[in-house]
Amino acid sequence: MSRSNRKGVEEARSELPALLAEAEKGRVTIITRHGRSVAAIVPLDRAAGMQRQKSLAGLAGSGRGLWGKDSTKTLRRLRDEWRR
Repeated sequence: MSRSNRKGVEEARSELPALLAEAEKGRVTIITRHGRSVAAIVPLDRAAGMQRQKSLAGLAGSGRGLWGKDSTKTLRRLRDEWRR
């Protein structure tokens, strides 16, 4: 595995085509903002193995799943915690 490269946001913006070419060759580039890492350009085969977060769009505004399968039971358990 090759060493990762670090670039500031502006530098990465101006060098994006070259950074993409480097990613095709297997090189990782870390993008920084004010010295803090904020993103990475990685080869697609490495990104494909990463676990992806499930979409929350289906839950937007519904409250479904917020308290588990049985919200009454969850709320009672939380209430009882405070009574002890």
